[in-house]
Amino acid sequence: MTFQWLHMRITEESERRKREASTLEKLPQAFEELSGAMKACVDAYTRTFGPETAQLQASGQRLWVIVREEQNGRWEQRSKVDVSVVAALPGFRIERSGEPLEIVVGMLPGEKLFYRDADQYLTMEELTRRILDKALFPKLGE
Repeated sequence: MTFQWLHMRITEESERRKREASTLEKLPQAFEELSGAMKACVDAYTRTFGPETAQLQASGQRLWVIVREEQNGRWEQRSKVDVSVVAALPGFRIERSGEPLEIVVGMLPGEKLFYRDADQYLTMEELTRRILDKALFPKLGE
């Protein structure tokens, strides 16, 4: 005896597993894309305000941005943003001054990546702004 509901659910689960495997396979590419975009942002910032003001560092599947400000003749860390790959999401976990943010990475038709914060899809511009804006410009409002 075959049950139609069971066949449908098996098909759905099989497709979900394929999408998940495909996304996990593309996660390193998504991380490289994000890393490149963040590097471009930090480079533009340091060209304007000086090389001591911000630094992007990477190690494995983790990167962080340290923002500094000169105080009494010394460069002091003002803020730090930590981005790491989390396969369980799949996506990225961003730590910014005690404000965690989880970004889900997924696949669109045509093998294109998408980035999502809760129920909102993000462009790379919106994603980098969410990650870096408060760290680089804490005295400016939203």
